Amino acid sequence: ECVSILNGFNCRCKEGYTLNEDKKTCTMIDYCSFGNDSCDCEHECVSVLNGFYCRCNEGYTLQEDRKTCQADNLCNVVEHGCEYQCVSTPGSYYCICPEGHLLQDDGKSCGSCRSSNIDLVLLIDGSKSVRPQNFELVKQFVNQVVDQLEVSGHGTRVGLVQYSSRVRTEFPLGMYKSKEEIKAAVMKVEYMEKGTMTGLALKHMVENSFSEAEGARALSRNVPRVGLVFTDGRSQDDITEWSKKAKEAGITMYAVGVGKAVEDELRQIASEPLDKHFFYTADFTAISQIAENLKLNVCAEESQGEIEVKNPCACESLVEFQQATMTTLNQLNQKHILYVFSQLQYSSLQQVMIYLFKNNAKCPTHTHTNTQNPHCEGKVKT
Repeated sequence: ECVSILNGFNCRCKEGYTLNEDKKTCTMIDYCSFGNDSCDCEHECVSVLNGFYCRCNEGYTLQEDRKTCQADNLCNVVEHGCEYQCVSTPGSYYCICPEGHLLQDDGKSCGSCRSSNIDLVLLIDGSKSVRPQNFELVKQFVNQVVDQLEVSGHGTRVGLVQYSSRVRTEFPLGMYKSKEEIKAAVMKVEYMEKGTMTGLALKHMVENSFSEAEGARALSRNVPRVGLVFTDGRSQDDITEWSKKAKEAGITMYAVGVGKAVEDELRQIASEPLDKHFFYTADFTAISQIAENLKLNVCAEESQGEIEVKNPCACESLVEFQQATMTTLNQLNQKHILYVFSQLQYSSLQQVMIYLFKNNAKCPTHTHTNTQNPHCEGKVKT
């Protein structure tokens, strides 16, 4: 545009243009040339008439702020660390593993199993017949099992339910993420000291304890669900329906009976095979036999003469739980036996040893008596 002035004229550019040095021609203003502070584009600034816009490099998408860029496939531009494969999602990514392997707790590496990964709910009998001193033993048992598990939000989760005439969730699966928290909560559990409604407790476990609302992992994640019922007496209600429903729900059930517990009821509760899931002892001092029997192999099933591994990851986790339980029961039993022996006179000790020989298939090699155990081959050495 030419603009007349006194004794001459000037050239003037349209809005968005600047006059060149020749004072005649115009060039569009390059807003991007003013520096990064002016446009603040993450990748590229593009000048247009009266302004600019930001443009992203190939493989990136401009975000809502119209300045920053995000990779269409983050796996291509970040150090994801995935052992097998990285999968991009809008604004994020995750790692996956090949079929037959599980993603580990670090979210990157793959393994045949995720170690110590079960949802465990313990149903403990708080009826009057247990008595306070034995209820404290049960609490010790729970805590020593917890000590040997890999407790975490991604590993093993533990829930505790006490039952008597009613059922009380002491803490659900999702409440605590560490051994210390669980053990502290167990020690605060108060003895209910009433009836024995085992059927009601099983119903509560199936309907509530293994729900996602209480912290159980979704069934699609294939985390083994384990229920362990510890009781010392006959149930005052029917257990048939909910024992069956527990197994139908995919819960591996263990039944431990002490004292006056009814074996037929315990067998209904326990999963098959019974010899691996059902345990009974006359009193709390004979738990060592249960501990020995808890050395289970739940991984293999006989199928047409061959061993078929159904779910190796579930097996590994269950075996770890069983081994931890076995160790705990042994420790509790040893402490109790030592205490009892310390209170006995020599003559009483002889009688106890004779009783143990008659009720234990394992034969000692040295005793204080010459008594022969009828269950053993050969004579007992003195």
